[in-house]
Amino acid sequence: MAAIAGSEHRRGVALVAAGAVMWSTAGVFMRMLSLDVWTILAWRAFFGALFLFAWLVIEHRRNTWRVIGSLSLAGVLAVPAATAVMISYVTALKLTTVADVLIVNAVLPFVAAGIAWLWSGERAEKRTLVAAGAALAGVVIIVGDSALSGRFLGDLLAFVTTLIFAAVMVLVRRQPQLSVATINGFGALLCAAICFQFAPGETVGIRDMAVIAAFGFTSLAFALLLFLAGARLIPSGEAGLISLLETVLGPLWVWIAFAETPTPAVIVGGVVVLAAVAWHLIGDWWRESKITDPSALRG
Repeated sequence: MAAIAGSEHRRGVALVAAGAVMWSTAGVFMRMLSLDVWTILAWRAFFGALFLFAWLVIEHRRNTWRVIGSLSLAGVLAVPAATAVMISYVTALKLTTVADVLIVNAVLPFVAAGIAWLWSGERAEKRTLVAAGAALAGVVIIVGDSALSGRFLGDLLAFVTTLIFAAVMVLVRRQPQLSVATINGFGALLCAAICFQFAPGETVGIRDMAVIAAFGFTSLAFALLLFLAGARLIPSGEAGLISLLETVLGPLWVWIAFAETPTPAVIVGGVVVLAAVAWHLIGDWWRESKITDPSALRG
């Protein structure tokens, strides 16, 4: 039993890490494209939707329509929220640096805790409040720098992405029967339908179409499925810690490939945010591991 648990744990770590690495490539795909943002959004969502619904068919086979049809009112309400996340995230990557977007997104656990408190009175621990305060200080440093450098709108959209995604997280946590793949699949279809209306209709070459297709398959669809599959096998605190790979690797890839270097203020703010998030998640992981460790169950 312990060997099986250990094997599942290793598989969970590998899946979550793979998902985080795939998410971290989003900035590279954006910097490879010179198309307008509406065209990128429309085609990325289209390809992402194709992959997500193909996955639903593979996973559920004859029960696919039943799974799709079982989407509750809460799931239907989450669809436009997922669409808003897709639009704001890609637009933020277009308007500001990859480092800014990913560091702002790293405060997601604290934003989710705040929404849970407003929604249902779920009280946060003191440790969470301390970490949230430190992370907020880091974000203030970054946003202050972006206001002086003309990146404020992009950073604002990055925070909007975090805010909406946190709300969806709280909703899914309260209703775990919701199919995240179905919500994101319909969200991607809605995103494509909206963004094609605003796209200027420019011709997309084979090279750009291949890049957008890879962008949709990896960061919008496949990364999500890998992360969710792995997160079921390991403590949530550990999954959160591993997901910080995205925040570290994302700016690294664009620095290597496109010489996009974060400003000193972003580096300082990023260190503050990452330290706060890591300190908080380590506490969660330590607590959960003591509960889920098979050795703790032995007589």
